[in-house]
Amino acid sequence: MPGAGTFREDFGASVVVALVALPLCVGVAVASGVPAELGIVTGVVGGLVTGWFRGSALQVSGPAAGLTVLVYEAVRAYGLPALGVLVVAAGLLQLAMGALRLGRWFRAVSVAVVQGMLAGIGLVLIAGQLYALGGVRAPGQTLAKLGGVHVLGSQADWAAVALGAGTVAVMVAWRRAPARIRLVPGALVGVVAATAAASLLRLPVDRVRVTGVLEAVALPTVGDFGVLLSVGAGGTVVALALIASAETLFSAAAVDRMHDGPRTHYDRELVAQGVGNVACGLLGALPMTAVIVRSAANVEAGARTRAARVMHGGWLLLFAVALPRVLEVVPLAAPAGVLLHAGWKLLPARAVAALWRSHRGEAVVLVVTASAIVATNLFEGVLIGLGLAVAKAAWETSHVHLEEVWEEDVLCVRVVGNANFLRLPKLLDSLDALPSGQSVRLDLDGLRHLDHACLTALEGWERARTRTPLPGREGVVQGVEGVTGRRRGRRSGRSRGPAGAGRAGPS
Repeated sequence: MPGAGTFREDFGASVVVALVALPLCVGVAVASGVPAELGIVTGVVGGLVTGWFRGSALQVSGPAAGLTVLVYEAVRAYGLPALGVLVVAAGLLQLAMGALRLGRWFRAVSVAVVQGMLAGIGLVLIAGQLYALGGVRAPGQTLAKLGGVHVLGSQADWAAVALGAGTVAVMVAWRRAPARIRLVPGALVGVVAATAAASLLRLPVDRVRVTGVLEAVALPTVGDFGVLLSVGAGGTVVALALIASAETLFSAAAVDRMHDGPRTHYDRELVAQGVGNVACGLLGALPMTAVIVRSAANVEAGARTRAARVMHGGWLLLFAVALPRVLEVVPLAAPAGVLLHAGWKLLPARAVAALWRSHRGEAVVLVVTASAIVATNLFEGVLIGLGLAVAKAAWETSHVHLEEVWEEDVLCVRVVGNANFLRLPKLLDSLDALPSGQSVRLDLDGLRHLDHACLTALEGWERARTRTPLPGREGVVQGVEGVTGRRRGRRSGRSRGPAGAGRAGPS
């Protein structure tokens, strides 16, 4: 059994992680527009179900701030009963990706896109939680929320604002407390302090609404699965699966750097997340992903095996069953402050500055991804970021230039680099600038890649350069095929001079 020889360390770590997870579960649920209990249910499943799998020993799963925006949009578009169906479908997609061993491919995603995604999520969280902090009803779209921030001062409940700001202040100050005291999570201390202040001062602020775990859990019906026929719902499923998987596997890579234990098996972890999300969906709860905050707390608290995360799920279940009404005294501004602080931490200000100094193109990808998420939604914003990253990579790897050397009365032009359609205008301009009335020999051995567009353009340039075919005309075709496959070159067999060279006569 995992943890049989390290029970003391794992037990202590499980208590710490549960205390970290509790306010986050409630805060993420409230920010997602669903009952607070559903966040705790997802945390329980993350421990008692996903925690048993061998993918990552010390990584802890549960509801994540990174999915808050997507879940809120899905609940608003399709309703709370459809959420479970969407999460089940996303879990099945994760299972398929794990079975097909696609987990390792998530490491190929541009870091700038990931950081931009997190920054965009942070901005959306901040925009939304500012309204929750002031007890003001928020507009639907993020841009509308940002545009309406100036009216918060006249409509805000300043008692709620003070409680939320106090929660954030406690969390920030708690990081400077002595190490022994910091074993109690700052988020929990902030929420408890805000709750105590609201109760002692009898402040008339909105509080977390509690219906009970059993009442909040709603199994999806057969009719609810009809939502999957919608194209928009399908896009939501894909977005949930991909973003949850990416966040999980990026978190796993970070957690692996924090300890010396067994490394993460990415495909197994993807399967574990898929099983967990299927279970969450069947219970009508929030989707789950691995959460770096809880995982880091697990490692720092001395966890040795996956037993710690399993027991943390047990603590959450005990709280949800035995003490659910405790949540009713928590002011809404307190979890709003926790999420506001979490959103601020997602903003990679230092990363943007470092990228701008070293790789400005990557900084542009990061900023564009974050801006696109704010302007549209999470799924479309990430797609825009990925598209820009791919275009940037294609542009940067498509450098091509000509090297000219005279060999007696023949101008030998060596084409070097990667020739694709992105650099075709530059390539043709350089070839057209060659002196007219002069025999030219093309040497294509320096090309590492040549796509069909450039192949066709080179053949067209040769035909335009020579009115009458000269011996060696087929050499251009042979040189091109020497890069992409030599069948046509071998079939011609009539080139003169070195392979990959062709001659164009005077024009």
